[in-house]
Amino acid sequence: MIPVADQVRMYRQMLLIRRIEERIAECYGEGKIGGFTHLYIGQEAVAVGAIAALNRDDNVIDTYRDHGHFLARGGSSRALMAELFGRETGICKGKGGSMHLADAQHYFYGGTGIVGGSIPIAAGLGLASAYRDDDRITMAFFGDGATNQGVWHEGLNFAKIWNLPVIFVCENNFYGIGTDVRISSAFQEVHKKAAGYGIPGYQVNGMDVMEVRRRCEEVVRLVRGGAGPALIEATCYRYQGHSMTDPGRYRARAEEELWRKRDPIPRMAKLMLAEGTIEEAGLQQLEREIEEEVEDAVKFADESPEPSPEALFEDMYHERHPSDPHA
Repeated sequence: MIPVADQVRMYRQMLLIRRIEERIAECYGEGKIGGFTHLYIGQEAVAVGAIAALNRDDNVIDTYRDHGHFLARGGSSRALMAELFGRETGICKGKGGSMHLADAQHYFYGGTGIVGGSIPIAAGLGLASAYRDDDRITMAFFGDGATNQGVWHEGLNFAKIWNLPVIFVCENNFYGIGTDVRISSAFQEVHKKAAGYGIPGYQVNGMDVMEVRRRCEEVVRLVRGGAGPALIEATCYRYQGHSMTDPGRYRARAEEELWRKRDPIPRMAKLMLAEGTIEEAGLQQLEREIEEEVEDAVKFADESPEPSPEALFEDMYHERHPSDPHA
């Protein structure tokens, strides 16, 4: 049974991700955000449900669609928005941008701009945990398109050979950029692809945050207990195009409407109301709080200074110290 407080927290996180990304889209259109920006709208239940199953010091590695995971891991709304605005108060001092968020304080080791790039990094983090025997696991997020990349095979093979504590989470939204998985992959049941490496695969409804969390808690217990790596395929749907420059016209209108009816946020609200977890007034209060948090983040980013030219040469090397837990 998922505690009531956790249910409310997960709902709040999903709603925060949705509202802040809607605001990111507006700021992008106003020219305040540059570069590539990939929104997570529609997939919130995957990041929130999966990360909720982890310990505070477990590792998370991500794709370039990383805003939601950053917030679900405990990242600051202000630090996120300032990073997207390219300001020195951003989580990476304005140097990472949308695709390369990282927050070592929360064991969030970043988004990666390369399709499938999170997979071998996750294997490396898992190997480090195995050497240290630190009881930590690594959770790697990636899309369905990554399962046709060479690093997918190399990463899963390596993780199984070394029996590493890694959970590979495929967010299967059925499109690699604009290419339907049905015409890009000879085998579309991603959770079964892991069988070729002797790794168990699980499928979960990625539009249901409660189901995602329950399944991930089960898999986390197994992996932390020494069972070796595992794969979770979360079937979900992104409502926007691949990036802010993609109108998404390759998808049928009927398909989009079908998936919007499965939206994880109103689904969770309806469940909590039905079970008496929260009242309508409580949902409205959360909405107001989040609207204030999002506007505060935008204001903070707007008023934050841009990095100085000298900042280009800072943070290029990291000095190792015996007391540094990340060394």
